[in-house]
Amino acid sequence: MNYRPSQVSMSVPPFPPAVKWIMIVTVAIWFIGQVLLEGYLGVPLTEYFSLQPGQVLFDYSVWQLVTYIFLHSQTQVTHIVFNMLMLWFMGAELETRWGTKSFVMYYIINGVGAALIYILGVALYAYFSGSQRALAIPVVGASGSLFALMLAYGWLFGDRIIYFFMVFPMKARYFVMILGFIQVSSLLTTGVAGGEVAHLAHLGGIISGIVYILLWGFYKTRQQETKLSKKKGNLRLIVNNDGDDGSKKRDPRYWN
Repeated sequence: MNYRPSQVSMSVPPFPPAVKWIMIVTVAIWFIGQVLLEGYLGVPLTEYFSLQPGQVLFDYSVWQLVTYIFLHSQTQVTHIVFNMLMLWFMGAELETRWGTKSFVMYYIINGVGAALIYILGVALYAYFSGSQRALAIPVVGASGSLFALMLAYGWLFGDRIIYFFMVFPMKARYFVMILGFIQVSSLLTTGVAGGEVAHLAHLGGIISGIVYILLWGFYKTRQQETKLSKKKGNLRLIVNNDGDDGSKKRDPRYWN
């Protein structure tokens, strides 16, 4: 991944393979699995595959850390529509920049990171408040991963112009800052267990994205330094291999 900022003007995003297949799989799971199988046949997909902190902590349902990313609200179609549009608009350029493998790693790992931060916050809230309600509230949606994508987009393409509410033009970095502020203020207003939106999971995606980018940058820097040191280690300077009398010595002397 390359995290250097860019000032290239924004254009219509492409449709790279990971973004395309994540969208196809997510929409298929939502429509076939949640709308048809669960909505009409009663198959309890959301019960087993949504993120429920209590089940992860006490029943060890660790698969929920990943599966919740691909589930969305059955009744609010705008939930999956806006999430997939955001995945396309911001994820496409990031995948083009990073490559498919790095993009998928970032998307999934930060979705898991957002879930872990959410579970930690809910567990602390339950411990200090004595209320266990938040531990049983299911969370669905790719928003944790998408907020991490927004962070990376603002980091890489900070000078790109984005239209806030489709009307107000602003630079991408300020757009990300405003969304982060909205999540913090909403969390303070509704609380961890309040409202219908998991604002803590959104913030978890931003925090996870920051940690991921910093660790990835540190790893790439160390990798480059290691390669450079190995190259330097193979360089040798031959010093005075001839004797003072012009004769050749058997063992040349080197500076490494």
